[in-house]
Amino acid sequence: MLPCAIVLGIGLYLLYRAIPSLHGMGPWLHPLVSEGQRVVIALLLFFQFVKISPHDIKLSRWHLGALAVQALAFLLLAAGVAVTEGTLRMLLECGMLCMICPTASAAGVITDKLGGDLAATVSYVVLINLAGTFLIPLVIPLVNPSATMGFWAYVGHIAWKVFPVLILPGLVAWLIRYTTHKLQRRLMRWAPNSFYIWGVGLTLAMILATRALLNSGLGWGAVAGIVGVSVFTCFLQFFTGRRMGRSRVESLTAGQALGQKNTGFLIWLGYNYMTPVTSVAGGLYAVWQNLFNSWELYQKAHEQTER
Repeated sequence: MLPCAIVLGIGLYLLYRAIPSLHGMGPWLHPLVSEGQRVVIALLLFFQFVKISPHDIKLSRWHLGALAVQALAFLLLAAGVAVTEGTLRMLLECGMLCMICPTASAAGVITDKLGGDLAATVSYVVLINLAGTFLIPLVIPLVNPSATMGFWAYVGHIAWKVFPVLILPGLVAWLIRYTTHKLQRRLMRWAPNSFYIWGVGLTLAMILATRALLNSGLGWGAVAGIVGVSVFTCFLQFFTGRRMGRSRVESLTAGQALGQKNTGFLIWLGYNYMTPVTSVAGGLYAVWQNLFNSWELYQKAHEQTER
């Protein structure tokens, strides 16, 4: 399903560009797709929160290790961006964004299907979003000297983008848990189907990614460089996460939490606060991570069939 969603998202945007009569709908289609993706993220998190208790949200050793990897890599690459120019600066900026980008809401869905720890994944989603909200504003003036707002203004902008789709689903899900047990049981039975909601979210993400790439005006050399950076950072984070766990379940969980990104946020962040062409890295990262997820799910299904 994931490769089909990738192809569908790309195809829909190419169809839109190929039909001039549709271009007049652009001013409202783009916000519709962007906000639609936020709704999908909120729904995915809601169904994950439905399955876990507030008592399940806790820190693990690998949480701190993964957070250190993301934060240190982000700060080191930001320092590199500040002292370089041209194409190298752009590529370092792409790497910086790919490293700090928070974990995707769909990471819990994939982790659960693969047999990982859903509660630990959701815990890291909350942790990295909190960390990113305060870390990213620290470096915006460093990499974007034309930035005019202060630290707390950037914190507010990022928090407004992140927390409505992070906190509200949890509050609603836990309100249902403690007040309407029959509804909660029904939602828990339906929760495995939330994987298909992610298919819709991925289609929307690929529409945004294709738009970012085609509107970037980049030459083939620059695109090839961004492809290389996005592939490398994707591999690095999945690989590093898998090495952090002390058990098979923990290793799988850490790999998904560190490697699977909220690429819609990455595209938004690059376009609004960094060099706009860096938003292309988010779209490309979405392709690689979901191809890897598809392979993982195929391997899991193959193992179950053999048993």
